[in-house]
Amino acid sequence: MKGLDWLKDKNLLILGFAREGVDTFHFLRRLFPGKVLAVADQSSLKQLSDDTREIIRKDSRIKSFFGPDCLNRVGDYEVIIKSPGIPPKVLKPYLKKGQIITSQTEIFLENCPGKIIGVTGTKGKSTTTSLIYEVLKEGGLKAHLVGNIGKPVLSLLLKAKKEDIFVYELSSHQLMSLKKSPSVAVFLNIYPEHLDYYGSFDKYLKAKQNICRHQKSSDFFLFNPEGKDVKKTALLTRAKKISLDSKKAERFLGKSRLHQGFGGQGGRVRLLGRFNLLNIATAIEIGRLFGVEESLIAKAIRAFKPLPHRLEPAGEYRGIKFYNDSLATIPEATVAAFDALGEDVQTIFLGGFDRGLDFKNLARKILSSQVETLIFFPTTGKKIWQAILNEKWSKERFFNHFFVDTMKEGVKLAFEHTSKGKICLLSCASPSFGLFKDYRERGDLFKKFIRRHGRT
Repeated sequence: MKGLDWLKDKNLLILGFAREGVDTFHFLRRLFPGKVLAVADQSSLKQLSDDTREIIRKDSRIKSFFGPDCLNRVGDYEVIIKSPGIPPKVLKPYLKKGQIITSQTEIFLENCPGKIIGVTGTKGKSTTTSLIYEVLKEGGLKAHLVGNIGKPVLSLLLKAKKEDIFVYELSSHQLMSLKKSPSVAVFLNIYPEHLDYYGSFDKYLKAKQNICRHQKSSDFFLFNPEGKDVKKTALLTRAKKISLDSKKAERFLGKSRLHQGFGGQGGRVRLLGRFNLLNIATAIEIGRLFGVEESLIAKAIRAFKPLPHRLEPAGEYRGIKFYNDSLATIPEATVAAFDALGEDVQTIFLGGFDRGLDFKNLARKILSSQVETLIFFPTTGKKIWQAILNEKWSKERFFNHFFVDTMKEGVKLAFEHTSKGKICLLSCASPSFGLFKDYRERGDLFKKFIRRHGRT
C-alpha cells in the first residue's frame, strides 16, 4: 500500500495485543504475507482470549513475547507499533536510539484517502461520535464509525476510498504522539483525568490538543467556547473555526419539534441531560458541513438511542427507577447526572479507582441534592465521604451511607433504602479499576443484580 512500503524491510514489533493490536497484526499480515511479525503484551498468554491465542497458534511467522518481561525485547526492533494504553514513560527505559515508535492511529491518518472526522473530549465523545455517524448515514453518505466506539481503523484502511468518511473517536492516548491531525476535528471539553498516566493536567491537555495542532487552513475545527482550555486550544490551529452553541441546538430542536422531549420528558429526543445539547450541536454542524438536509439531521437525532452505561435507563423494579451511568469516571460527569435526573435521585453509588481527583464540587452537589442514601466503593468512596464531611453545612444533612466491596451487596442495600417512585443511580465519579475489569463490567453487574433482586 502506498505510504507503507517503508515497513516492508523493517523489523516490526506490535506492542499490546488486545483489540487494536490484533487488528494491526491482521493489517500487516495482509500487507506482508511472508514477513515475520513480533507481538508483545504484558499480559500472560493465558490471559488472552481464545481467539487471540488461536491466531498465535496458527501463524508460523509470529514471534510472541508475553508477561511482565516482554518489554525487555523492545530494544530488538526497529519499528514499534504501540497500543495507546501503554504509557511512554513505561516504555522509555527500554528504547534505543533510532527506533521508530508509531501507532495504529498515526498509520491511519497518514495513509487514509478519505475524510476523517476526529472527536475528542474528556466526556461525551462516544455519544457525539455516534450521533455524527448516524447523521451522515441518514444523509446517504458512506460513513464509518471507528476508534474506541467503533471498529479498529486499520481493518478498514486497505479498502478505504476517497468518498469514505471515518468518524473517529480519539482518546488522549491515541492523540498524544500524532504529527498529523484530522481534517475535521472536534474538541468538546476537558477535565482532569488520566493524571496517573500523564503526571499533570498540562501534559494531558497537550495530548488532547493534537486533535487540531497539525491542521491545514482548509480544515475545520469545531470547539466548545465555554471551556477555557478548549477555547485556548482554538488558537493553535490554522483550520476554519466553528464555535459550538448549545442554544442554537436547542432552537434547532424546537424547529424540528423535538425540544419538548429533550431530557426524557415526552419521549421525542431520548438523550438525557442538557449537557447533551453540546453533543447534538456538534452533529448538527457537521451534518451541515457535509451537506446533509436539515430534515434528515433532525430525523437522525430523533432516532438516536442513548449508548449503554451513559445515563442508561436500566429499568424499573419494585417501583424504583434505576439508571446506569457507569462511564461517569470523573466528578463532573456525576454532577451532570444529578442535573439531568433532578430531585428524584434518592440513592447513588459512588467511588472507585483513585486517580487523585478533587471531589469538593461533587460533595457540594450531593449536599444540595435530595439524595438520602450513599453507597461507596473503594477506594475513592472514603475520599468522597470525607469531602462531604469537610463542607460546613454537612452537619445539616443526614445520609444513610454504606461502604461495600461488591456490587451484589450494594444493590441489595439500594433496594432496602430507596422508596417507590424514586431513582437509584450508579454514577461513581471514579474509574472502575480495582473491583471491576472496566466500566462495562461495573455497569453490567449493576444491571444483573437489580434484575435479580427486582424479581424477588
